[in-house]
This record gives sequence, structure tokens and C-alpha cells, in this order.
Amino acid sequence: MRENSGLLTDLYELTMAAGYFETGLQARATFELFVRHLPPRRNYLVAAGLEQALEYLESVDFSPDEIAYLRQHRHFRRIHEDFFTYLAKFRFTGDVWAMPEGTLMFPGEPIMRLTAPIIEAQILETYLLATLGYQTMVASKAARIFTAARGRQVVDFSARRAHGASASLLSARASVIGGCEGTSNTLAGHRFGIGTHGTQAHSWVMAHEDESEAFAHFLDTFPAGAVLLVDTYDVRSAVKKIIAMGRKPAGIRLDSGNLIADSRWARRELDRAGWQDVKIFASGDLDEYRIAALLREGAAIDAFGVGSALGTPADASHLSLIYKLVEIERGGKVREAAKFSRAKVTYPGRKQVFRHSRPSGEFESDKIALDDEPANGAGPLLIQVVRDGRRIAPPESVVALRERCIAGLACLPKRLRRIDRAATFPVRYSKRLQAMLENVRQRVRRSSVK
Repeated sequence: MRENSGLLTDLYELTMAAGYFETGLQARATFELFVRHLPPRRNYLVAAGLEQALEYLESVDFSPDEIAYLRQHRHFRRIHEDFFTYLAKFRFTGDVWAMPEGTLMFPGEPIMRLTAPIIEAQILETYLLATLGYQTMVASKAARIFTAARGRQVVDFSARRAHGASASLLSARASVIGGCEGTSNTLAGHRFGIGTHGTQAHSWVMAHEDESEAFAHFLDTFPAGAVLLVDTYDVRSAVKKIIAMGRKPAGIRLDSGNLIADSRWARRELDRAGWQDVKIFASGDLDEYRIAALLREGAAIDAFGVGSALGTPADASHLSLIYKLVEIERGGKVREAAKFSRAKVTYPGRKQVFRHSRPSGEFESDKIALDDEPANGAGPLLIQVVRDGRRIAPPESVVALRERCIAGLACLPKRLRRIDRAATFPVRYSKRLQAMLENVRQRVRRSSVK
């Protein structure tokens, strides 16, 4: 699969593109991506996926083979050859403003604003929604798990549960942005420069005739960093064997059983052996709720490995990110656009998000305004990242994105950091933006009665 293929889009994006071309509708359009509502129990989102979006924007094109496919497609049989010539030269030439990855965001706030010739902007919709939506969903879940762990290490174990190999890489990346310290996915570690962590599987222990032999062989191979899996047969027997060997591992891992009782017992035994620095690592169908419960009940766990809850979060399996036209310019004349259907109203115009903070640094409120409105002391969240199709914002390390997210979490009001109940952060629309919405509404009404 070509990751920069222009065919990575819904068919109706291409039929609209052909329609614009055939009818001569030449316009410069501005679209914004945002969510209307948060998933249940979510109090915020963590922006993620921008790097992959920018890589796509810089490289998207149509190969000769892909254009030949479209020529033969039943929907394009009557389309003029000039359209396919246009696709052969297709490149993104627009401007993009976006929230830096790791930024905390709320409903209604654009994560990205894109201005480009309307055909370009239309074709890109599907890829941008998929890329930003998935990673933002995972990073937001990771931030909740990071919060629940109360400073303890969290590692992404989602590679084997993700919906495909590509998703496993992006899930690992987004998990670290949201607060995880690293991932088990080795390719993600190589590609994104993030830490990788691993222990051993039950098969390692079962492949040996004796459990002590399995531990000894692993310690022989990895004397400095071995984390031994102790629940293949019996946790307490395994821990006693390790201590009796007199060979201190870096840690032990509990993957099943009574994590509270077993971790507390293991901690006492390890401490008695003088091994206070041996970490206890837990895994096995963990999420933020179970982690919070374990720590609340006194589990002696130093680190957590989380899989399915990160790559495929059951309580919020998708993020309803949307891509809406907010302005169109034809022949030098600008017309703002909005949607008025019940429960799906969108605001017109190019927007900026301004964040107000208290003197302590705590976030106080956000204002969604037109992009030319004054900041009045607030910090603008959208920055320009692409100009005339060329990237102007340098790539950031995933570690730096993680630091931005953690700093943002520290600035959230305490009620919004809770994982067990929903709370609302104040977000308002500027008076000018509200007036523009009403003006567009009146304009549409007048045109409908002519």
C-alpha cells in the first residue's frame, strides 16, 4: 500500500472533486476539524497525529496505475480527460494551522484549519480525519491511564491488540504522547525514537523443564535488565525460587491472579531479601479504572503494561472528529459557510482558540474566536504549520510531545483530571463569531425564499 496515495479517501471525495473540475467551480476553501461532543466520562482530549498528517500533505499524489483505475471506474466514465491530467500533477498547495500535538483540547475547538483550492481540500478529508482522529483517541485514553497510575510507569502493550500493523505503530506513538513511558512495539521505538520495554512470555517458562532453569537462563542472557514473569504456575512459589537463587532481577511481572494480594506479598518478600529496588510490574487487561482501583486498595505495583485499553479502547472505540467547510472564496469574494441542521450546527469563519489561564498557571477557560480577533492576554492554540503546501513547523520528538501533554494535565483544574466522573471545561464563542453565525443564517434564509 502506498501511504501517500490520493486514493486513500472515500469515493465521494473524488466524485465531488471531479464535479468541481467539470463544472468549473474554482474556489479556495477553508475546512476545520473538530469534535462536537466528548466520549462518555472524557473531560478533555489530547491532540495527536499531526506529524503523520503533515507527512501525507507534503507527499500525497496519484500514481499512473491509480489514475488508470479511476478512468475505468463506472463513476468516472464520462469525466473529461483533463481531470485525469490534473490528478497526474496533483499536489497539496494550501495553508494549514493546527494545535501542536500533546495540546489538551475541548469540543468545538479546531484541531486543524486547512485552506486550499477546494478540490485539494476535499480529497484530503478522509485521511486527515482518520489520522488525527485515531491518534487523538489513543493519546486521550493514555492520558487518563497516566493520571490513574499516579506517577508510576505505564508502558504501551497494544501492538498485538491493535487493528493491524499500521495501527499498532500509531497506537504506540499516541500512547507515549498521552503519557506512557514507552512501548513494547520495537518498530515503533525505532521509527519514533521512543523507549521500548519487554519482559518474557509464559512460553519462555513453559519451554524449560524447570521454572528455576527458565529464570536462570534469562538472567544469564540479560543480567542487567531481566524482568521475570512469575505467574505461569504459582506466583509465590516462583518468587521464592528467584530469591533462593540469590540472583536479583530488575523486576518481576504479574500478569494474572490477585494482583493486590500477590503484589503486597511479593513486595514484603523482596524487601526481606534486601531487594527493595526490584520493581513489581503488572499487566493483564488493565485500564485506568482497574489501575485506580488497584492503587486505592494498596497494591504494591511500580509499573503497568496496558494493551487493549490503549489500542482499542472499548469505552470510546472511535472519536467523532468532523471536517466542515467554514469559508469559501470565489473570484475574490469571501462567503462564510455554516450548517444549521438541528444538533449539528457549525460556526462559520476561520477560527482561532484562545486559552486563558490563572496566575497559578491553571487553565481557566477557552474562547473560540475569529482568527483576526485580539488575544487579550490569552494564548492562541493554533499555529501555522504549512504555507503554500510546504511545511514550516519543524518535527518535534515524541518525548517533547509527551512533556507538553503532561504539563497540560498539570494545569487542568482538578475536577477535570478525575477519571470517574464527567466535568465541563468552560469554552465560549466570541460575540463576533456568534454574530457571524446569525448573519449567515439570515443570508441562507433570504436565499431560500427567492
